[in-house]
Amino acid sequence: MTHREDTLELLVDAVRRFAREVLIPAETEVAETNEIPHHVVEGLQQLGLFGMTIPEEYGGLGLSMYEEARLVFEVAYAQPAFRSYFGTTNGVGTLGIVNEGTEEQKRKYLPKLATGEMMASFCLTEPDSGSDSASLTTRAVRDGDHYVLNGTKRFITNAIHAGVFTVFARTAPKEAGSAGISAFLVDRDTPGITVAKPYSKMGFAGSHESDVIFEDVRVPASALLGAEGTGFKNAMRSLDHARLHMAAVAVGLCQRLLDEGVRYATERKQFGQPIANFQLIQAMLADSQAETYAARAMVEKASNDKDAGRKTTKEAACCKYFATEAAGRIADRVLQIHGGNGYIKEYAIERLYRDVRLLRIYEGSSQIMQLITARELIREHA
Repeated sequence: MTHREDTLELLVDAVRRFAREVLIPAETEVAETNEIPHHVVEGLQQLGLFGMTIPEEYGGLGLSMYEEARLVFEVAYAQPAFRSYFGTTNGVGTLGIVNEGTEEQKRKYLPKLATGEMMASFCLTEPDSGSDSASLTTRAVRDGDHYVLNGTKRFITNAIHAGVFTVFARTAPKEAGSAGISAFLVDRDTPGITVAKPYSKMGFAGSHESDVIFEDVRVPASALLGAEGTGFKNAMRSLDHARLHMAAVAVGLCQRLLDEGVRYATERKQFGQPIANFQLIQAMLADSQAETYAARAMVEKASNDKDAGRKTTKEAACCKYFATEAAGRIADRVLQIHGGNGYIKEYAIERLYRDVRLLRIYEGSSQIMQLITARELIREHA
């Protein structure tokens, strides 16, 4: 659904104020405790952010891609773990249900997901299947009116909180690559599921990723999401959306990093004047502004194209690649502007510098984005 422009601007303004007045003041607590405070979760729920991509008929906001990107620009101005807390429930963990789910599946899960009463996780990656996701080995064997799942999934965001997992498994083991992969909706309380202890990471405090082990997990045939054998195609469709979403996250962080750099440069004095007066500092700020502006424009354009029904696989990959790489470059410049102060925890850039590094890896690494872009470009000109 496309909301009226004035309604959208009110929502964007509310999220902008929430990010600056609630999320940023909570960043230090999150860094120290590795948990998202309860009052933050309640605020995210009240704003409806758990249901951004869920249709209104199921209790969500039903936002278009462009509207979603506008909100993500604002919420991602704060450290990315806040966005990560509700992002999977909006993106890959939910889009499959919205796009491919039966009416029964939608009624069962979407209303609870939209309010944040339930959270979702997306189980695609495995210990030996990362960028080459079509090589996954988790198996789903038909047994009467049920399937039995066995396998291990890795780097699963919000697994410790999830009430439902979208699990990708091979239902046709003789089919090579993606052809034999299907998707299943698996409830957290199903016997045989083990969620491992979250990893200890270099950044993204407050966002938890874990291994999820499925041992003889028995699910009804009605848990199949879409037709058998279409799971990989559906996963890629969700990832096209997720990559635009992640590019929007990078844009929000680019803006935050730039603002941190400008603030410090105008306050810090050396040789009797603010370092912002020095041309080499100005050059770093100017480059960062140009890249932030370009990334924002790319995401807005690709989002509008997606809303218009155009294929955006190439555009989403371009956006994700450019915006996340730009965020990395800007973080490096801003830390350099801070000098030694940027290397101590008193300043936000120390934490943001570590956080932003992950953006170039997950939802498809920068190198995979280059491959997708080139593949689509060559295909268009064949």
